[in-house]
Amino acid sequence: MKITAIQHNFFTGVYWEELRDRFSSYRSSGAAPGVFRTMVLKEVGDHIRSWRVVILMGLILLTCIGSLYTSLTAMSDAGSSGNSDDAFFFLHLFTLSDGSLPPFFVFIGFLGPLLGISLGFDAVNSEQNRGTLSRLLAQPIPRDYVINTKFVAALLVISLLFFVLSFAMLGAGLVALGIPPTPAEFMRILSFTMLSIVYVALWLNLSVYFSVRFRQPATSALAGIAVWLFFTVFYPLIANLLIKAATPPSYATGRSIYLFERFRFLLMQAMPNELYSQATSTLLMPSVRSLGPLTMEQMEGAIPGPLPLGQSLLLVWPQLTGLIALTLFCFILSYLAFMRREVRSRG
Repeated sequence: MKITAIQHNFFTGVYWEELRDRFSSYRSSGAAPGVFRTMVLKEVGDHIRSWRVVILMGLILLTCIGSLYTSLTAMSDAGSSGNSDDAFFFLHLFTLSDGSLPPFFVFIGFLGPLLGISLGFDAVNSEQNRGTLSRLLAQPIPRDYVINTKFVAALLVISLLFFVLSFAMLGAGLVALGIPPTPAEFMRILSFTMLSIVYVALWLNLSVYFSVRFRQPATSALAGIAVWLFFTVFYPLIANLLIKAATPPSYATGRSIYLFERFRFLLMQAMPNELYSQATSTLLMPSVRSLGPLTMEQMEGAIPGPLPLGQSLLLVWPQLTGLIALTLFCFILSYLAFMRREVRSRG
């Protein structure tokens, strides 16, 4: 069997050496090594020293403490409820409430978008108004480093905050319950944390896009809050009106009722907060076995009981991929808008 020159270079390592040389030359052609990391660390420091970020982190920390207190007070009721997922005590810390405050994942779904908007609404336009953006782009660094560092630095701050909160909840539960979490509980909490980071990153990318499109930070902040209010308040009102108008009569067939329930389910899937709520409730409540309407044929033979983590992830895979796709779409919009933007020096 004949071996071509390309195959010979591939198997002898010559191909990989050429590929490494090309990558090294590409990496060193735009900027000096370590520039991107330095820019990211500088942005992270600016976020940590920002008062608005400190205030929002304080609010989220207070809600975490309040949710932890309410879940611990309701833990005795959860232990005697007789549900199929009573063994998942640590998951109750994120889902249970005594009625005075919502559970922890509901608070994250409400305050998380505000954190993402606050980290990105003035990412670009504030530097352009100060005149630092033109001086930064005049340096021998790739243009996309600027927008990429904005996103990466804010994402690192968000990830650090959520991982600290999740491990703090685990530590408090360990002290209160006196037993360690099971591997299944730990993996579910870890999946919930990563899903929360993706959800907040969606609003972060949207606010960065508004920061590129609008020159004034106040305008970009109002645009981000307007989108958040629309999906939180106004879209559910519009959806309820459509659902009420499409409600079948009482004498409708079972097929018509199923189609109506399917329509209502798909109508609510347009809200990012609804996607997040469905995904987190499924991950933190192993007893949830379905998110959409089911027929009697689909329910036949189903055995009640908690689902394993793999089955729960398969159940929320459409919601998870939807959130990731929206996050990537907003990032691409902000990236393209920034790369095409004309930046002029002041004066």
